[in-house]
Amino acid sequence: MLTINLERLKESIRALSKIGYNEADHGVYRWGFTDADMEARHWLLDQVKSEGFKAHMDGAGNVFFGIGDYHKKPAVLTGSHLDTVPAGGIFDGALGVLAGLEVLRTIKANDVPLNHPVWVVATAEEEGRFGGMMGSQAITGSLNMDWLMSAHDADDVYLKDAMAVHGLDVMNVLDAAWPPERLKAFYELHIEQGPVLFNEDICIGAVEGISGVFKWIVHLKGKADHAGTAPMNMRSDAFMGLADFAHEIERIIAEDGTDKTRITVGKVDLKPGSPHTVPGEAVFTIVGRDMSSEVMKELADSCRKALSAIARKHRLMFEYEQVSWLDPQACSNRLTQIIENKAKARNLSCLRMPSGAGHDTQFFANLTEAGLIFIPSVNGVSHAPDEWSRWHDVEAGTHVLLDCILESAS
Repeated sequence: MLTINLERLKESIRALSKIGYNEADHGVYRWGFTDADMEARHWLLDQVKSEGFKAHMDGAGNVFFGIGDYHKKPAVLTGSHLDTVPAGGIFDGALGVLAGLEVLRTIKANDVPLNHPVWVVATAEEEGRFGGMMGSQAITGSLNMDWLMSAHDADDVYLKDAMAVHGLDVMNVLDAAWPPERLKAFYELHIEQGPVLFNEDICIGAVEGISGVFKWIVHLKGKADHAGTAPMNMRSDAFMGLADFAHEIERIIAEDGTDKTRITVGKVDLKPGSPHTVPGEAVFTIVGRDMSSEVMKELADSCRKALSAIARKHRLMFEYEQVSWLDPQACSNRLTQIIENKAKARNLSCLRMPSGAGHDTQFFANLTEAGLIFIPSVNGVSHAPDEWSRWHDVEAGTHVLLDCILESAS
């Protein structure tokens, strides 16, 4: 069995982690299409070109690099994303890209014969600043121009404008789509972002399917008023509406959800935002997840009904925009079995499991056979500065990724 160079992989992860790093909270800030995000993409391009790999960036901001010509023969593609949530960690997404780079280095160093090209992709805007997983959606032909022109983040920055700042034209995004015949298989290595593998001391997760997710931006509009003179029973307090909805989440899940259901209010903006003013408007996000499309529809309907009733109670106007809706997606049974087999061959413990978080794999699964490999997150932490995965787990996951790619490409 081939062996990757763990110290070389560590150095790549550490080098990338410095881009967007914040000394104050120790988080990484590479929100999609920000300066730091684009700096990371150009850093990666320079790095892989200096090592002799073919590389380019497409019109959606996806960075590709690899061995062989995917125009002549279907490629085995691996990768993940480079962007992070604000104050994110150093492994989420980046691990899959840099482990892919280490796989290429290992193949090249050992002069491994391949029947199919092997390429790595660092997808753009996976973390959903603008509502979806734009990079993988572009590659798999899952976007349309109406969405691209109207997509915006929670601060009303439009995708087309954010891309233009960095010399990218949203009109070129649709040209990034790959035809199905260009791909043989897709593998993604990712940290679990949950506690299951870590708590059960299991090294590898072979993911069977990925949760669906919907994202809303909600507006509850009331009337701003003086915090000292407005009687409590005469207020149209938008914050009280938000607080009431937060208390409804547990009931909604109990009545319409499953043990896989997640509903999160993650971003809140109260206007006008003065300590001495009753909030006249609450703008907040709702993100719902489940493994069933039908359950997701019931959850969304229940959220809508609850917010309508709360708005009437507090004399508020309720509006919402559905920014994105991603259905649950099964992974390839064949590739999942290959992942299990390769883990077993390395004497690594392995668990078949679902993913509660969304990943690029769920879009590639519509285009080709797709497999998703998890390694443990220490204490299940992710999307936070203290996100960490142990180096021996990083090494094990990269070895399994290498073995899977060689099986599919040889």
